[in-house]
Amino acid sequence: MSSVEEFENQPVAPKNLQGAKTFAASYSGEHVAGTEFVIGALFVSWGVGAADILIGLLIGNLLAVLTWGLITAPIATDTRLTLYAYLEKIAGPGTIKLYSVINGILFCVLAGAMITVSASAVRILFGIPDQVGYFPTDLRFVLVVLGVGAVVVYMAVKGFEKLAAFAEICAPWMILMFLVGALVMLPTTVAATAGVDSINSFNDFLTVASESIWKDTEGDIGIWHVIAFAWVANLAMHGSLGDMTLLRFAKKAKYGYFSALGMFIGHYMAWICAGIMGAGAAILLNTSITAIDPGSVAYTALGASGILAVIIAGWTTSNPTIYRAGLAFSSLNHAWGRTRVTIVVGVITTIIACSPFVFSGLLGFVGYMGLLLAPVGAIIVIEHWLFPKLGLTRYWSKYKGNTTNWAAFITWIVSMVGGIAVEQAGLLHLFFMLIPIWIFATLLYIGLAVLMGAKATYPAAAQAEQTELERKQVEQSYLRDESIKQQSSTEKQRLPMLVNFAIITAYVSLAACLAIGIAACIEQEVELASNVLIFPTLIYFVSATYAYLAKSKFEKTSSNVSTGPSTVNP
Repeated sequence: MSSVEEFENQPVAPKNLQGAKTFAASYSGEHVAGTEFVIGALFVSWGVGAADILIGLLIGNLLAVLTWGLITAPIATDTRLTLYAYLEKIAGPGTIKLYSVINGILFCVLAGAMITVSASAVRILFGIPDQVGYFPTDLRFVLVVLGVGAVVVYMAVKGFEKLAAFAEICAPWMILMFLVGALVMLPTTVAATAGVDSINSFNDFLTVASESIWKDTEGDIGIWHVIAFAWVANLAMHGSLGDMTLLRFAKKAKYGYFSALGMFIGHYMAWICAGIMGAGAAILLNTSITAIDPGSVAYTALGASGILAVIIAGWTTSNPTIYRAGLAFSSLNHAWGRTRVTIVVGVITTIIACSPFVFSGLLGFVGYMGLLLAPVGAIIVIEHWLFPKLGLTRYWSKYKGNTTNWAAFITWIVSMVGGIAVEQAGLLHLFFMLIPIWIFATLLYIGLAVLMGAKATYPAAAQAEQTELERKQVEQSYLRDESIKQQSSTEKQRLPMLVNFAIITAYVSLAACLAIGIAACIEQEVELASNVLIFPTLIYFVSATYAYLAKSKFEKTSSNVSTGPSTVNP
């Protein structure tokens, strides 16, 4: 899509808003991804008890969903702006330039980690050894990373709608692969547990989990660390409002709660399943879980389908992450254009991905990412919601003609530096920094803004508010008109027989994948899944891709015929 169609520096037009299915697929696709293989295995190496993992992840992921649903989505759908466009409106071009550089670099590293994860699977096909050090030990691995990176960058350049389509096709199968992988490896962990011959109850599972998967070493990491990590793992997207970039396309703010699909399927089920797979793979390979990469874990459990799973898992995260990074850097100079910038960012990201350290230190990285970006999220929330309630003027710095909102800039830098200092001094663990930083940034920004002019009234403010109100009224009118047309359309044409057959085939293929996993678990045969699973997998992708493309084309044609062009000018 062109820069204009992506609405980089203006509100999204009503006709470009997306329905619920788009965001359900996007969140389940992005968060059932490459990071899950890495983090699930790292939890095992942490030495955290099984009960702490099961309960801690439940609470932490609930907090993340509530942050998306109560903070990020309402602001995104109210403004219809990217994070960068809205932050520039609040904090000025001077602040946004520094923020975009830092944010863009962080997203590049995160996307690079996911490209490395995908490459860890492809390397198996070429007999390249595990890459778990700080730097690659085989030139062929670098070449694999470059090839994987090229595909990822191509998808990111295609824009939001293409990314959502890719996720919609991949998500159901990806979810199933984590579950099947855990089923296949469960007998291996049972065999390694003294006193348990099979799992007949939850207590049996808890015994196996405690003794052979998540072994409690009674170290410094406990349930509160698990809760905090699950909450801050995606802080850059929710608490720091990075997902304004995606949710600005949502027809309704409540679509932010679709993040639950990513959190409870991806960051709960998938992390737990990845832990089981990692522990089982380490037992079968007679090695430590820290000595094998995601590719080895998935290949040991799922064979060729595991290779495909890790490749796609890396793609579904790195694609939207590079997309976000491209928007961040393109905000430095709108004349550059998102497409051109995304290509450059993708090249840099791919180079970063050549070093495996980007995923081996992933837990610490996402913690620091949240620490650096959280104060900005606080500033946006304060100005958007608290300022009107406190009698302060939103966007006051812009109305004063400032190129930099020094209150925002100082708040961000002081909060960021202060947080790093506290963490480095050992006063507070990295995962626990969010709430103290948010409270500190809130109080500091309100105080500085009052001193610098937020209490004053500005003639331009009333005019701007009126213009924004009119934009919202046009949007509401358009969506209401669209809803009425959809309800009044009584002639719902039936899908062609071939499309229905493809849809049924896709579902049957998924059912076959699950049946193979259950059979491998019951028969205690890892090779069964390794040898057979690839066949229903390939059938699924062929049938699901055809069904998606054909159904989308049919629905678009049917919609144009039944409703005709809209009479509302967006």
